[in-house]
Amino acid sequence: MPEILIYTTKVCPYCVMAKRLLTQKGVSYTEINVDAEPGLREAMMLKTKRRTVPQIYIGDFHVGGFDELYALDQQKKLDPLLAA
Repeated sequence: MPEILIYTTKVCPYCVMAKRLLTQKGVSYTEINVDAEPGLREAMMLKTKRRTVPQIYIGDFHVGGFDELYALDQQKKLDPLLAA
């Protein structure tokens, strides 16, 4: 199973929904709260080229945000990514 990384903030409803979907899939993930310390959001922006949260990685694959994660699930493409 690939490592899952999710960049979040405390007050982001899309972050909550993304974490809930991943939990329902039975996978563990590493959460990085970009509000936790200075510089984390900037590091996320350098890595993802985006400034919004959540930003989700499954292994080396940059999923994007919750909308993209949900779309992958609806297209039945998320489970194969999680199982790789």
